[in-house]
Order: sequence, then C-alpha cells, then structure tokens
Amino acid sequence: MAIEIERKFLVKHDGWRNLSPGVAYRQGYLCTEAERTVRVRIAGDRAFFTVKGKTTGSSRLEYEYPIPIQDAAEMLDRLCHRPLIEKTRYRITLGDLVWEVDEFHGENQGLIMAEVELSSEDQAIALPDWIGLEVSQDDRYYNSYLSRHPYRSWQ
Repeated sequence: MAIEIERKFLVKHDGWRNLSPGVAYRQGYLCTEAERTVRVRIAGDRAFFTVKGKTTGSSRLEYEYPIPIQDAAEMLDRLCHRPLIEKTRYRITLGDLVWEVDEFHGENQGLIMAEVELSSEDQAIALPDWIGLEVSQDDRYYNSYLSRHPYRSWQ
C-alpha cells in the first residue's frame, strides 16, 4: 500500500521561477468520484496510470504505474473527461524537500500552486517566501476538481 502525504499552497510571486526547468504535463481523468480518482498523465516523455483514494487529513492511498506513452495519449484523446489538465511542473529542491510548482494552462490558466510531499502529516516544514495561502483542505484545488470545474469558470 502506498500513502501520499501532501500539502498544497497557492503561490504568491515568481521567486520560484528560475530555480528549475519546467516539464510539460497533460493529464485527464477516467474517474473523479470522491472515494477514488483514476488519472492518465503524460509528463515530458513518460506516461503514468494513477489511482488515488479519498483524502483524509493530508493523506490518501496512491498507486502509480508507468504505461506506454502511446496508450496514455490515446486514453487522453478518447476516454478522459474534458477539459484535460495542462500545466508546466517545476521540481524545486530546498533542503530535504522537493516542492512541485504547477503553472496551469488552458482552461486553468492563471492558477499557480505548489505541493510538497511529506513523510508524516505532522512533519515541520519551512515555507519558501513565494508560498502563499495553504489550500490542502480545499477540494477545489485538486486537479480532479479542476478537470470538471476549471479555474477560469470560478468567477
């Protein structure tokens, strides 16, 4: 069993921008139920199939498997809900943590979030100065929610 412990934050300025090269992500959802999500993702030149359970606190079950990129492309084009999630991800190592900053495009243009995976829910972390409001408990900031209710439609 794999457990993902993650905290999410909005990003308040561009102080992160030159700390890492970005990788293009394209992902879609086959299932977006509250109890589980099933995702297909192409990240650069790699592809993955991921199943996630319901979030409790900052933790949830997560199972991720590499798949052929051609299979992922076909699932994204033919099977996944619309709109797809399009973003550039920047992986930034600060101390012993890796921050993932996602700059969204397409229907979620204008949203920039940062996530950090932890080894325990009570792990203390130092927040970089570009980190803003924590949104870990706000379901609207899950990619599965954004695939059904894009950021551009929130106003």
